[in-house]
Amino acid sequence: MRQSLVRSRLTRQQPARIVCMYYPTAMLPAHAARCGFDAVWLDTEHNTWDRRELQRIIALHHLANIDCIIRTGSRHPTELYHLLEDGATGLMIPLVKTPEEARALVDAVKFPPLGQRGLDGASLDNNFYLDGTESYPESANTETLLIVQIESPEALGNLDAIASTPGVDGLFIGPGDLALRLGCPIDWNDPAMIAAEDAVAAAAAKHGIAWGRPAGTPEQITRVAAKGGRLIAHGSDFGSVITGLQQCAAHLSTALSAS
Repeated sequence: MRQSLVRSRLTRQQPARIVCMYYPTAMLPAHAARCGFDAVWLDTEHNTWDRRELQRIIALHHLANIDCIIRTGSRHPTELYHLLEDGATGLMIPLVKTPEEARALVDAVKFPPLGQRGLDGASLDNNFYLDGTESYPESANTETLLIVQIESPEALGNLDAIASTPGVDGLFIGPGDLALRLGCPIDWNDPAMIAAEDAVAAAAAKHGIAWGRPAGTPEQITRVAAKGGRLIAHGSDFGSVITGLQQCAAHLSTALSAS
């Protein structure tokens, strides 16, 4: 089974470098790998992806040797572990509020003794059964990641119980949903957001799991890392198009004005 770059870095207490893919972009896994990213966070919660399209993109991650972490709104067990069978390295689940929800997710995506994931072994994650399944369940539990998103006051109130759930590998703050539910601006310097960030960092440290959040600037990256954050998402196809087109338009305007 392919070894996870993110898991390897977390084991060595190093931050994992993650970039986001909103839309199917065949070149992004290869370019992200060349740039030194460890994973692509592929967002299917807010964007529409065809199933075969997902399988193709995940396979391109394997070809580039970069992790694919899929954010999905599904809570259906077979849909979740099907994504892992297709080769996803990890799953990011939004709006997890209680330890019961966290436990149900572990049951869905981890094999016994951690969970109750169904066993097959004939898909990409197990190299299409070429080597059998003897070591597959243990390897899958070790190399895959379950990351739950903390995005509500209820989740903050249940942080200790969620973070202590065996099989939960990481906590990830969703700033938009969390700020909306806290009734504060989407501003990492807002006192409510600072308190939430500190609480997530403390719970992750207490239970020996990873935590992280999107970081939009070098200063934010430094801040997250200083607090022990090791799931650091910075950059996206969406953002690159915005900044790239703005830069190209400025170049055109300057050059054409000069001529």
